[in-house]
Amino acid sequence: MYGVSGTGSVVGEEWGARAARSRALAVLRVRGRALGLAVLPSAVAVVLYAGGVTGHFTGPGWDTARWVVTVLALLVLVAATAVSLVVARARPAATPTVELAETAAPDLYRLVRDLADRLDVPAPAAIALTPDCDSWLEDRTHRAHRALRTSADGDGAPVLVIGSPFLWWMRVGELRAVLAPVVAGTGPAAHPDIAAARRFVRGLDAAVAVPANPGLDPLRRFGAGAVGQVARLLLRACRGHASEMERGVAAAGSERAQAVDYGVRIVAQEQVGLAYAGWDRLLTRVALPAWRMGRWPAKLDAGVVSALTELSRRDRLADGFSSRLGERPACDLLEEPGAVDEATSLLAARLFHGGPAEPGPDWSPVEWSQYPEEVVDRKWRTDAARLHQVLDGLGPAGSAAGSGRALGDGPTLTRVIAHLSSEPFPERSTEPSTEPSTEPEKPADACPASDTAPDTAPDELPPAPDDADDSDDSDDEESFNPAAEELAGALSALLAREEAAREARVAAVALSAEAAARSAEKDDRAGAVPAVAVSGPDGPLPLFPLQPPRSGRDLLADHVTAMVCCAAVDTAEAVPGLDWLDGPTLMVGGERAADLGPRVLALVEDGDPEPLRVWLARTGVRPEKPVRLV
Repeated sequence: MYGVSGTGSVVGEEWGARAARSRALAVLRVRGRALGLAVLPSAVAVVLYAGGVTGHFTGPGWDTARWVVTVLALLVLVAATAVSLVVARARPAATPTVELAETAAPDLYRLVRDLADRLDVPAPAAIALTPDCDSWLEDRTHRAHRALRTSADGDGAPVLVIGSPFLWWMRVGELRAVLAPVVAGTGPAAHPDIAAARRFVRGLDAAVAVPANPGLDPLRRFGAGAVGQVARLLLRACRGHASEMERGVAAAGSERAQAVDYGVRIVAQEQVGLAYAGWDRLLTRVALPAWRMGRWPAKLDAGVVSALTELSRRDRLADGFSSRLGERPACDLLEEPGAVDEATSLLAARLFHGGPAEPGPDWSPVEWSQYPEEVVDRKWRTDAARLHQVLDGLGPAGSAAGSGRALGDGPTLTRVIAHLSSEPFPERSTEPSTEPSTEPEKPADACPASDTAPDTAPDELPPAPDDADDSDDSDDEESFNPAAEELAGALSALLAREEAAREARVAAVALSAEAAARSAEKDDRAGAVPAVAVSGPDGPLPLFPLQPPRSGRDLLADHVTAMVCCAAVDTAEAVPGLDWLDGPTLMVGGERAADLGPRVLALVEDGDPEPLRVWLARTGVRPEKPVRLV
């Protein structure tokens, strides 16, 4: 008997496969019971008619029963037929991917087929890439998903989906070790019972989503809702069995893959976690600001290598990982890595931000070398312009903070500091004065602090008042700078209006793109498929928003920081820069200005401009000079 004799791996594999098959049969039994329940009234009607023909069931009562059961059977059969048609024709959700033809990655296809031969399992039908740090098998045998199939072979086999960051960060041997358990899953997936159970579950899942499809008239939506309720009931009945079936398939694949590069897989799993950390930081800190500016980095996968290399340089736990860069990267298995990287980068922008499907005047790619000038500098100046727009909207309030442009000719940093300061911010002379100071005692004490600032530590801030230690953290909102609170509220409202307008534009573009894609799918169903094609996504965009809602205080701090950076770039020896882990950064004298954040927070939260004044004096920034805005 297969799997009884031999190694423990074979026994474990046989156990996992048997568990998956038994659970698949349980799922199919749910389908069989539903079918039996649907034909039960018809069977009763047949018995009643047979009894009438043979003379056993005669009389008016039996005639009435026959008519009632016949009508009930017809209604049930019509409903069952409708449910079956919807389940069979419903379009299952597919992961948005970049499809790779064999001509675009012959070495990668060769590696996967060799791996399948070593594991003694069927090879995947095709290979696709997704902008995520994961890999899996996906069944795309449904006719709605065959339009973008890049291979005519193995129509019944699943598609191997590979996370694109793996190709750029991992070496060839590491990628083979990571893909071994995934490719091994094609063996159990080829079993007829498991394949039938998966098709049934996917059809039910797709039928549940049919009522939410746009374009349905009220009558069809009502019928789809009824079908969706039946599908939801069947899903609930087979949910546990389906989950256990997938666990059994995964266990069988994992046990089968134990004999292939097991030692390398242990090291490769460490690279999976590292790649996930670097990919997340790259998307949230580096790519998201560019997407918000209408630009999308065209080489995200190449950027993750730089981000992970920087992470390994900073983190002692990652020491030695960068030494792997001398080995052959897995992206060498692609014929044109740059084109594939660009396609996955555009898909990532669609999934995580909701950008358009095609580049355009308002949605253009940006190279990493151009990122500081075209994204960082533009972002700062856009935020600074928005900040001054809000200040103009607040209008004069009879105080120094609301005096409009009186503190400077044009958009100046002095105006922002004066609005947020608890006390008026005095104009700073552009030339060092040799005259005795005539300022009040508090500003006079601040002048020596500016002179001695270069001798102090960058992160050293002026001591807080004694009564500040007695304040309760729970009263943080009450102690928030009132001027900053008003400005933060107006700024949040303006950003909300801009975001609502952007989402409306994205929704309109998504609807038109979906209609165009459906018509193109019908026209090109019999045509050739390009070497690199993009499928999906299904549903509204973005599917996976990256950034949660932010407080008004955080938004105000970001805008004030942007204003400070604009002033530093325009009046001092500072330039915009890119940090692979932290995103846009200000470079002063070739080094990051890491000590700017706490000083901006002191101004925003406490209304204390002194720490920021010290930093401005030390770096040579002139806040009274107007800055260039977008």
